Amino acid sequence: MDSTAQDFQPRTFSIKLWPPSESTRLMLIERMTKNLSAECIFSRKYGILSKEEAHENAKRIEGACFASAEEHFKKEPDGDGSSAVQLYAKETSKLMLEVLKKGPRTTEPEAPVVDTPLEPADTVFDISGGKRAFIEAEEAKELLSPLTKPGNSYKRICFSNRSFGIGAANVAGPILESIKSQLTEVDISDFVAGRPEDEALDVMRIFSKALAGCVLRYLNISDNALGEKGVRAFTELLKSQGDLEELYVMNDGISGEAAKALSELIPSTEKLKVLHFHNNMTGDEGAMSIAEMVKRSPNLESFRCSATRIGSDGGVALAEALGTCTRLKKLDIRDNLFGVEAGVALSKTLPKLGGLVELYLSDLNLENEGTIAIVNVLKQSAPQLEVLEMAGNEITAKAAKAVAECLTAMQSLKKLTLAENELKDDGAVTIAKSLQEGHPGLKELDVSTNLFQRSGARCFAQAVANKPGFVLLNINSNFISDEGVDEVKEILKGGKNSLEVLGPLDENDPEGDPEDDEEEEDDDEEERDGDDNGDGLGSKLQGLKVEEED
Repeated sequence: MDSTAQDFQPRTFSIKLWPPSESTRLMLIERMTKNLSAECIFSRKYGILSKEEAHENAKRIEGACFASAEEHFKKEPDGDGSSAVQLYAKETSKLMLEVLKKGPRTTEPEAPVVDTPLEPADTVFDISGGKRAFIEAEEAKELLSPLTKPGNSYKRICFSNRSFGIGAANVAGPILESIKSQLTEVDISDFVAGRPEDEALDVMRIFSKALAGCVLRYLNISDNALGEKGVRAFTELLKSQGDLEELYVMNDGISGEAAKALSELIPSTEKLKVLHFHNNMTGDEGAMSIAEMVKRSPNLESFRCSATRIGSDGGVALAEALGTCTRLKKLDIRDNLFGVEAGVALSKTLPKLGGLVELYLSDLNLENEGTIAIVNVLKQSAPQLEVLEMAGNEITAKAAKAVAECLTAMQSLKKLTLAENELKDDGAVTIAKSLQEGHPGLKELDVSTNLFQRSGARCFAQAVANKPGFVLLNINSNFISDEGVDEVKEILKGGKNSLEVLGPLDENDPEGDPEDDEEEEDDDEEERDGDDNGDGLGSKLQGLKVEEED
């Protein structure tokens, strides 16, 4: 034992953060595409980009930034690549900001869910750019000085990404109170980050009192770790809001009690068009309160309640409440614990939602029964659907025929996601054949992690090879033989689209067996989530934000 201990030398590991793998680069492009085409303070000022234009810009930006970072890395090859990664992320953010400020091309811009006329830039006061920072009284006076100028015409304010202390809040309070009669949109998301709870609650109360009584159409209080205490700290503001058209309460720690408080405090949601509750801990109890809000929101056009820990009972309540929202265009309830019963309940509501354009139902434990119930009504009630996501629902070949019949009816489909299911070759072939004819607008198809082999892959390639404007085919994490991969590439080369539409195949297992590896594949996928280099590079790019330079 002594000699072993003496002879033992710790191993050293050299982790290279650069270059990123192809799948990481594609992941970044897709994230940028979403950011560039999402509604934000910049898009509200300059206009929103279509998804197609956003994707074009994202590919261009990533290519340019990769080239710059690669040159930087070559000059210091003995480093771990961290400085190259930082340059890659920084330049990406900078170029994204430039694209957003240019706005969309003048030809056929995509309209946002809520059609808000653009106004001159001097109506928008935004201090969210740059790095997140704590601000105190003196800096607040300087930062908010434009709001004190007589005759200013600011209607929209964004204080996100700046953490207000008590001193700064006491400066901001009177200023906000002096202009609240002209305000229509307020974004105070992520404005108390890093503050002790008592101080954060006091800051919220100061802002709430100052803004109480203003007639807002848009309110964003996301990313503030509210909980019930935080919601009630906003009591004065919330109680005075009867004309809201958009409300965002995302990543706020909204528990059942907090959801109940929110539902009780807002006097009316009759004019509400957008209601987003992403990433909270709402659960079934909270879902009942959210369902009550939904019932009182007949004009709702976009509802998001994803990643909120809602189970079967809450899912059923929400599904039934959504029957009131006959103008709904976008429904996102991904990543909950609905199960079959809630899926069936949703299928009874969907026929009332004839205007749906985007439907996100991934990771809901729908299984075959819930899936079949839903797709059987969608083929009648939502032929105009442009986005359908049903990943991670344990869908097997038994449900493939019903899914295929539904897809045949959806000729307006632009994006289809059926990843992380169990279609195998039989299910894959059935679904692929339903997409081969028609669907001229299809741009993205994600059927990764579905246990299919050569024939399934070949059929999906044939389905998209000749579709004009098609962008991305993801068949990764399956069991496609080397011959099958070559066949897919030949099919794509021979079609109207180039090989560029084929996503990465770095996690494809040509030697694998679908029967033996089904459970192991699920475990491996969780471990790899977002970190395809195994080195943490994916996580370094997860928090990519559009930032203005100092």
